[in-house]
Amino acid sequence: MKIVPVTFKYAKEFVSNYHRHNPNVVGCKFAIGCIDGNVMIGVAICGRPVSRYLDDGKTLEINRVCTNGAANACSMLYGACCRIAKEMGYERVITYTLQSETGASVKASNFICDGEAGGTHWTGKRDKGQNIPNEMKVRWHRDL
Repeated sequence: MKIVPVTFKYAKEFVSNYHRHNPNVVGCKFAIGCIDGNVMIGVAICGRPVSRYLDDGKTLEINRVCTNGAANACSMLYGACCRIAKEMGYERVITYTLQSETGASVKASNFICDGEAGGTHWTGKRDKGQNIPNEMKVRWHRDL
């Protein structure tokens, strides 16, 4: 397996085709892919933290990691995102999982669990009626 650069457009299309519960991403700082031979097996999309309270200019959020189910691809993508973020000058990387998910890939990539965070859905003006799971999230961080 190998990490490669991909466009935001390509990463969004991959996520739309393979992500099991949260297809749309609004923007990004960078996107990468993971290939096995000539086959794209996963992508990661990184951007500013969605929470304005965490958007300090030194924190990067991994907004999506999505694979076709290939073993170890998620952990490889998380690790690569952290290495790239460090080279770009970020000091911390955050990401979220659903409460119902084990977080195995983020644990394997040396992230630390911060516990329950956020809400079950957007409220007020930010509520765009997105089809997202109605459950709490778990925030994870990794200091670089």
